Amino acid sequence: MASQTEDGIALTELGQSMTSGFGDADGSHLSQRQSRRGDEGHGQDFSLPQADGGRDAWLFLAGCFSIEALVWGFPFSFGIFQEYYSTHEPFSHDPSSVAIIGTSATGIMYLGSPFMFAFLQLWPQFRRLASVLGLALIAIALVASSFSASVAGLIVTQGILYAIGGTMLYTPTILFLDEWFIRRKGLAFGIMWAGTGMSGVIIPFVMNWGLYKYGFATMLRAWSIVLVVLSGPLLIFVKPRLPLRPGAQRRPFSFRFLRTSTFWVLEAGNILQGLGFFIPNIYLPSYAQSLGLSYVSSTLTVSLANTTSVFGAVLLGSLIDRFHVTTVILISAIGSTASVFLFWGLAASFPVLCLFSLFYGLFAGGYSSTYTGVLAEVKRREPGSESGLIFGMLSAGRGIGAVACGPLSNVLLSSRPWRGEAALGYGTGYGGLIVFTGVTAALGGVSWLGRRVGWV
Repeated sequence: MASQTEDGIALTELGQSMTSGFGDADGSHLSQRQSRRGDEGHGQDFSLPQADGGRDAWLFLAGCFSIEALVWGFPFSFGIFQEYYSTHEPFSHDPSSVAIIGTSATGIMYLGSPFMFAFLQLWPQFRRLASVLGLALIAIALVASSFSASVAGLIVTQGILYAIGGTMLYTPTILFLDEWFIRRKGLAFGIMWAGTGMSGVIIPFVMNWGLYKYGFATMLRAWSIVLVVLSGPLLIFVKPRLPLRPGAQRRPFSFRFLRTSTFWVLEAGNILQGLGFFIPNIYLPSYAQSLGLSYVSSTLTVSLANTTSVFGAVLLGSLIDRFHVTTVILISAIGSTASVFLFWGLAASFPVLCLFSLFYGLFAGGYSSTYTGVLAEVKRREPGSESGLIFGMLSAGRGIGAVACGPLSNVLLSSRPWRGEAALGYGTGYGGLIVFTGVTAALGGVSWLGRRVGWV
């Protein structure tokens, strides 16, 4: 995978050789000028596009970046909706449940990944169709949510239905990217995942402006149009690099990687980090306004975190191609933990809160870029493992954190621990959230200890 050239075989070439017919090919050594025998019965030759570079590969990556930005940027900017729904009718009478809308969207997209990965690996001919149907479902979900008159209705539409469509649109990009980039896989995934941060720089301001000027119904309908207009043409470039071989037999999945301590230690850190990762994104606007800051300033806190997460995703992705995955995870964990306890915990003013957003986005925002390193390490222990299944399990672990984050944060915030008793940020009523976020960020680096004792 990303950090080991000897494992540089694309997912479809390895796990789907029965459908593509390229189980013995290393995509990193193929170029547009190299031809292979496609259908031996008919003696037809064809050439594969170049992997790890070339016009087609970079256009594909640009398409993935943009789809990532449009699909994930919306739920990752939910903090703006959180503040709006909690203070405006007809949703303000149930403010404690509003957070569930955002965590449902992100959590189900993560939790649904293993099932969608499995389906699309068994029936790869439906991958591009899944993207089209997913985009249509997202648009329907946004339009339906614009007619909601209760928080429960928003949970079903803006949360659950949006997440199902997002999973269908997003999952094929992961499978295709594994074909297009072999030696530079970590960097490629980092660039793609940076799309979420990039959109998070713009979307919060757009949504904040639109919500308070036109209302939630108009903004949701407008965003559905934006998604279709911008994402639809990009699907032309988001396509497989390897052709399918008609009549090939499917190979049973291998779940042997689930027996290894390597996978479970890395997954444990992933789940623990995810439990607190989404809290700042949801509550920073509310926290900023509790300090007396304006709507623009509160929106800026989310935007700054998303800005630096762009650089964090690319940075950690490039480091994965050079260093052991647990080393890169440790860097992310230390930086995230320090930023939470030092800057958010001490934030009683706008400048300090901005420092938190900048550093937290840089170190925590790129955590998902370590997944390519996790894949490489697990496959080093169990070479026959399916990359899609491993990635799906990692996404599901992230989803556990995203879903649990909603009710956990609600409990921590409703009790308002240390309010008026502790100093600075810890005494604002958000102290429980701050400590919980910091502790989970630190526990996200548990795999580094696991490697020290031989479990990884």
